[in-house]
Amino acid sequence: MTASMFGIWAIKAIILIIILLTGFAYATYYERKAIARIQVRIGPNRAGPWGLLQPMADGLKLIFKEEFIPAKADKVLFTLAPIITVIPAFLIAAVIPWGGEVPFFGRTAHLYLADINVATLYIVAVGSLAVYGIVLAGWSSNNKYSLLGGLRSAAQMISYELALGLALVGPILIAGSMSLVKIVEAQKSVWFIVYQPLAFVIFLIAAFAEINRSPFDLPEAEQELTGGYHTEYSGMRFALFFMAEYIKVVAMSAIIAALFLGGYYGPGVAAHPWLGPVYMFIKILVLVFFAIWTRATLPRLRYDRLMAFGWKVLFPLALLNVFLTAVAIVVLGG
Repeated sequence: MTASMFGIWAIKAIILIIILLTGFAYATYYERKAIARIQVRIGPNRAGPWGLLQPMADGLKLIFKEEFIPAKADKVLFTLAPIITVIPAFLIAAVIPWGGEVPFFGRTAHLYLADINVATLYIVAVGSLAVYGIVLAGWSSNNKYSLLGGLRSAAQMISYELALGLALVGPILIAGSMSLVKIVEAQKSVWFIVYQPLAFVIFLIAAFAEINRSPFDLPEAEQELTGGYHTEYSGMRFALFFMAEYIKVVAMSAIIAALFLGGYYGPGVAAHPWLGPVYMFIKILVLVFFAIWTRATLPRLRYDRLMAFGWKVLFPLALLNVFLTAVAIVVLGG
């Protein structure tokens, strides 16, 4: 690896981190505004024009908020847990193609950090690491409610990870590759949601469960667990859990767009490659709004029904989709 290649990767990584941090900040603003509209309220409108500086105000509040560590907590793990939770959220974004080849100062640049031939496997593997941070947060807090939240998160991840992984198999079989870049390129003419509507629905539901989004936010159910795994957290430690959730919402929306909605492809991209990131942004915006709309509409599931839905409905349907896709490919000759 040459010094110039390392420099390019470093610059791309820094830009990607800045984009994700900005996306996290304004995903919270977007959610508060959208839910306010749904509930016939105004939402944030005091900090800056149209409330656009509200994320900055929230960040400053959390920075200066006093942090407490329970007297009998495991202080090392209590401090490390939020970091372990947030790092995988950033790592997932490394293999997401935000655009194709674009002209850049007389050269061509790729708008992704890495194109690896096992990107989908990488996403599943890295995405599942965040649960360790949540379990450690629940255990290290020395709080029964926090421990129950951590155990719920682990059980939920195991249940829905299987369906999520099997939903990936359909696009992989059709594209003939596990690389997200190759999967997006295979959708130049037809989006995979046309061929894989069942896999799209399964992946969408399982993704919500993976990132603990409503109505699958049982690990932090306020009515039952007073906040769950982050009950004892405050200040910037709490902000890291908050950051991990919203960065995952943005990253999962980008992954769904890449797998099923054509990624950065759209009208005019061949002639104007810089339109690719614009189309990707629009698709992510729509998917994030769907996540917000779901939170504002559906009630939280009962925990036994949540687990039953994962094992008895999503998992068999995901297996059926893999079988039907494989049969269709063999019958139609690939």
